Formats: sequence, structure tokens, C-alpha cells
Amino acid sequence: MNASLSSRRRRAGFPVLLSVSILLTVSAIGLLVYFLVTFSRREQELPAGVTVAGISVGQLSERNAVARWERAYAEPILLVYSNASGHHPIHLHPDQVGWRISSEPMLASALVSGQEDGGFWRRFVDFLLGIELFVSQDIPLVADYQDNALEAFLEDVAARYDDPPGSPTFDLETLSIYPGGSGYALDVSAAMPAVDAALRSAAQRTVNLPVNPHGSQNLSLDTLRALIINYLDSQGFIYDSQGTVASVYVLDLVSGEEINILSDVAYSAASTIKMPIIIEYFRQLNREPTAGEAWLIANSLLCSNNSSSNLIMEIVGGNDIFTGLRRVNDSLQAISVSNTFITAPFYLGVEGQELGSIQAPATSPNPTFSTEPDAFNQTTAADMGSIFSLLYDCAHYDSGLALALPEGQITQQECRRMLEVTSANDLERLLQGGIPPEARISHKNGWIFDTVGDAGIVYSPNGRDYVISVFLWERAEFQDYEKLWPLVEEISRAAWNFFNPENALLQQRANLPATAVECEGNYLPPNAEAVNLDDIKAWKRN
Repeated sequence: MNASLSSRRRRAGFPVLLSVSILLTVSAIGLLVYFLVTFSRREQELPAGVTVAGISVGQLSERNAVARWERAYAEPILLVYSNASGHHPIHLHPDQVGWRISSEPMLASALVSGQEDGGFWRRFVDFLLGIELFVSQDIPLVADYQDNALEAFLEDVAARYDDPPGSPTFDLETLSIYPGGSGYALDVSAAMPAVDAALRSAAQRTVNLPVNPHGSQNLSLDTLRALIINYLDSQGFIYDSQGTVASVYVLDLVSGEEINILSDVAYSAASTIKMPIIIEYFRQLNREPTAGEAWLIANSLLCSNNSSSNLIMEIVGGNDIFTGLRRVNDSLQAISVSNTFITAPFYLGVEGQELGSIQAPATSPNPTFSTEPDAFNQTTAADMGSIFSLLYDCAHYDSGLALALPEGQITQQECRRMLEVTSANDLERLLQGGIPPEARISHKNGWIFDTVGDAGIVYSPNGRDYVISVFLWERAEFQDYEKLWPLVEEISRAAWNFFNPENALLQQRANLPATAVECEGNYLPPNAEAVNLDDIKAWKRN
């Protein structure tokens, strides 16, 4: 019995099934732990396909991912400054402008992107099934820098690489002015956003800086002033000496820019004073001029006829020429032409002329230079220029003289008539001799034994109209026409070339008459009936 029992026990043997079960269970648990560990490690990596600020960081650890994008954005920016001398590379290191990346929120967003497709166990099952998690997403850059530091950097680049424009030059032979060469300047305001974009891009880190040419066409009247002074010196006419004085006033009627060369020095006005006399006539007039008065106006302005001018002042004064003189001076003071006056009638040299004078108004011309001006009839280049400027604004814009005097005393039509009449002053010398023969000029001239003056408006074909007033004085017993008149003409030509470079007169006009063309029989209408103040040359076409 004992032997049978022992035999049955031996036949039962080792529990194989249990062992296998245990082994399988342990293996399964081991595999589960292995896959859990492997999956957990992968969970510490960023999902495949994810990019941060344009940098591919999929399947990288957090540490390696951060290092990759921070390294990429720490690379210097290449700035290229290009001008006529070539291309100049400049490196901008991001830390020079206080560049700082906020990696923590970017990393958090990247990690969250991989957890959007289910929970932990769902992702673990996908892992076991071999389903690869791929996230097509770019996490935007979170970074900042100091704007003022970038602006200061660009300003320093501009200071080192900008080229100032060349200075304008002039030619005394042709009396022409040439602009200097173009300069180059960095447009800092336009460069700021371009550099900002490069700082925030991992791929496009080169910036062609916005560099603009500038300065070549911005000619200043200061250059014309220098040209005129140098020209006078080259002709031996010292503009600011005790024996010779030159005064020039030029006004750009488009820009308002002006030049003054001793334009406040007092001169004998001679016949240029007849311009304010005619202004006063129109100021007093409250009706249409008679044919006889229109004739007096034309004869006074075109032929500088002294008798006609005296008659106009009598009309202005209500048949009292001295009242007329006072009214002319009062109007000049009212429009701030304060260094110009006439205190005596023009001397006619005829028997029975009433002589005498009135008191001169207080004036304040330049006291440094004396041209020994007529005690009864004076002006300055600036004053005569101002008169024509006021007439121009009145005629073209109903302002100027129309506003300088009480409302209604001078009308736009009256200003147009005065400029129309003086546009027929075709003596072909002085200011007119320095511009093309077809160019329009409204001007009034005058001269005596030691002084010559001319002032007016030149109408440029290109629209750059300008006022020019030139007075020259030389101590002498008689006028040296062959010396002084060409000087006026060449000053006029220099001004024409400045305002009309596309139609410049490169040589002195050779077809000028020896002296001024005689008024009567040439550009003065033949009789009172032929005078048309709105079209002064109409009689020639009829």
C-alpha cells in the first residue's frame, strides 16, 4: 500500500502547466513594463512633424529641442548696405539688440500639441499597434528685443556708410549751375521692420538695407548767389566796394526762396519809380481809364516819359502834383516798401514847370554803402523786387497787392493790366538781354549817369517764374553803358539758367542792339486809340 501511494506521487511529477502560466505571466508583465518604459521615454520627446518657430524639432528631447531653436536664432543677421562704391556686409548679432527668446511657453505649446489626440492609454495602445503619432503644427516664436537698441545700431550704420551729396558747382563761362553727385542715405524707418522680420526668421536672415540716393537735384539759390558774386569779381566789378556797388534780389515765385546781395542799399530810382506811380494811379481810380489816361500809362511805363509820369501824379493828386507825390509815398509805406520814395516832380527842362518838393518819409536802407542816391527819388533792389512780387500774386491769385492795400483799392484786373503793359517793354537790353528773345518778361528799367537798374518778373516756360531786381552803381561822371549793361544782362542770364536748366543760354546773346531799342515807333502804341491795357501788343496784329 505504501508502495502504491509512493508510485502515484511520482507519476504526478512537476507542474509544467503552472510553470508555463507563471512564466507567460511574468513575461507579459515584463513586456508591459518594457513597453511602458519605452513609451514613457518617447513621451518625453516632441511629436514627429512639430516645428517651433520654423525649426523642426520632432522626436527630439525637450532639452535638445530648446537648444536647437535657441542656437538657430542666435545666428547673426547679415545686413547689406549697397551704394555706388559696392556692397558692404554688416553682421548684427541678436544679443546686440537685447534679443531674448521665451522658450518655456513655446516648449509647453509643443508638448501639448502631442497630447491632443486622446489620453495616455489611448496613445500607449497606438504605440503598441505601431501607429506613429505625427503632428503637423508650427509653434509661433515668442521673442522680443529692444527697439531703441536696434534703431541705435542702424543709426550707427548710417553714420558710417551714408554718403553726403556733392556740392553744386557753377561754370563762369556758361553761367550755368550743376548739381553735385548724388549722396546715399539709409532709410532707418524702413530698415527697422525689415531687420525685425529677419530676427524672427530662422531661414531668411539676410537684409538688403533700404538705401536711397538723395540730394543731387536740390539746388539752392545760395549757389546762384555765389555764381553772381564770382562773376562780378571775374569782371573786375567789386560788388561791395566804395567805388562800385551791386545789388541783386531774386525771388523764386514757386518755392518762395530768395537771395539778397546788398538788396537793401539805396540807389537813385530813376525811371523805376514809375512803377509805384502807376500803382497809385490805379489805387485812386474807381472807373475805367480813359483812352488818354491809358496812353499816359503806356508812355510812362514803356518810354519812361517824364511828362506823362508828372501828369499821372497830377491826376492822382486831384490836379495837385505834390498831393500826388504824398499819396505815392503813403502807398509805398502801406505795402511795406519802406525804402522807396519820390518827393519832387520829374524835371522836364521846360519853361513854366512848377518846381519844389515834399518831405521824404523816414527810411532805413543799408548804412554801410553809399551810391550817392538822388535825394528826391530813391529805391532799393529789394523794394523793387517786392513791388513786382506783390503785383504777381495780385494778378495770379488775387492776393499780394490786393490784400496789402484796403479791400477794393486795387483789383486783380488792374494788376494784370500793369504786368501786361510792362511785358511790352521791349528795349532788348538789361534783364531782357539775358533771357531768350521769345521769353516773356514784365519789367521796368531806369538809369542815370552813375546808376542802372531793372526789375521785373520772368515767366519761365517750365513754370518756375521768378522775380529779379538788379541795380549797379559806379562812381562816374557818365554812364559806362558798355560796362554796366552787360553785367546786368549776364546776371539775368545766370538767373535764367538756374531756373531753366533744360533751356539754358550757354553763351551771351550776340544779337543785342548797341543800346536800348527806341520806344516810340517800336513798342509804344502809335496813338491813344491803339492802347489796349488788356492786350498791349494788339495794335501790332491789327
